[in-house]
Amino acid sequence: MSTANEKAISGGEEKAWRMKSETQGESNHMGELKRGQIILVTYLIATIELTFVFMQLGVMPYLAKSLGLDSVGFGYLQTTFGVLQLVGGPIFGRFADQFGTRAALILSCASGSVFFLLLSISTSIPILFLSRLPAVFMHGLPGAQKVITDLTAPSQRADALGKLGLCFGIGIIIGSALGGILSTKFGIFTPIYVGLVGSLINTMIAMVWIPSPAKSKSEHGEAEHSTSQSGSVFSIREILRLMKFPGVMEIFLVKVFSGFPIGLFLIMFSIISMDFFGLEAVESGYLMSYFGVLQMVVQGLVVGKLSKHCTERTLLRLSVLVFAGVGLGMALMRTVWHYCIIALPLVFAFSMLGTITDSILTKAVPSSDTGTMLGICASVQPLTRTVGPTIGGVLYKRFGVHSFGYLQLIVNIGLFVYLLKSKIPLREQKAH
Repeated sequence: MSTANEKAISGGEEKAWRMKSETQGESNHMGELKRGQIILVTYLIATIELTFVFMQLGVMPYLAKSLGLDSVGFGYLQTTFGVLQLVGGPIFGRFADQFGTRAALILSCASGSVFFLLLSISTSIPILFLSRLPAVFMHGLPGAQKVITDLTAPSQRADALGKLGLCFGIGIIIGSALGGILSTKFGIFTPIYVGLVGSLINTMIAMVWIPSPAKSKSEHGEAEHSTSQSGSVFSIREILRLMKFPGVMEIFLVKVFSGFPIGLFLIMFSIISMDFFGLEAVESGYLMSYFGVLQMVVQGLVVGKLSKHCTERTLLRLSVLVFAGVGLGMALMRTVWHYCIIALPLVFAFSMLGTITDSILTKAVPSSDTGTMLGICASVQPLTRTVGPTIGGVLYKRFGVHSFGYLQLIVNIGLFVYLLKSKIPLREQKAH
């Protein structure tokens, strides 16, 4: 598709979105809760949920150990969580498309409440594994992305989605610190009780502040091209159907493979930090906080500004090229200080790639399918967490820590060449 055609499509989509916004205004209570206020509340919900998720992540190893679960069993526990999130991502997206973003956010927050409730009564290993089940529907970030996608113009989408990374960074910093402080001073179950109460409050916020937007007439025209509203929420055929839209499969594969080697490295980082860098637990915690600050700065300030001045095709190529540079840096690094320097372009590439690919993919499918598309995107990280420990363990044991860097370099050089030569159709437009 030519650039002129892409701009024409993007301009038409922008105009259609604005016409839809005007017709929807009073019918879905947008007059009472302005669009900007709803987006701010969505950021708040995402921040609270991510804070509690990272809070329990820091406590889980100690809780598992206190119940007599060894390192192998804990690995199975983490894999179970990853598999449930992997399966639940697309299903959650289908649920959001069929029942609305409000219902989806409430489901995610309520599932978090059940998760912490079961965790709070985990006095045995079977109950601990049972507490993982609600993770199928714990997808607050994709739910927030769906709200933002519905309430922003296509030209503003990348900027608005990028600010969710700010929520992610806050969640890492506050959640990690709060979990450690509460468990040390008041006992290992205290962070879990706090998470339970906080998740219930989060559910109430979603119920009160997130409206139920009605379908506009303009959306009925899309029904001819989308069957999202028909069929079961669990329909695999409907989920896979989205991959047939122009450019979707190609961009999704770039999203999966570009960050996969780094994902393997991050999964193995707890071991690498001890064996290769020689860090203590406290020092690893400081490094996590450093990552959180970088995430906040990059997502909150850099990604949004670049998305306003560059096309999404350019930013996609840039993020892959930076990822290749990160791979070279990792192949050459020798100390933790080298890693701290590499962390800046690493966080930039991760943030930019995730935001831009999500924006591109949601524009490539009908608006009635954006929830399912975001759910599919959300399954990328659980996929890495599921297969990562095995593949990452083999790479680290046989080839050493630098193998992750070489693999990252080779994969992203290949992807960059592919993106330069390919003519993937993108509905892109710089924000005004």
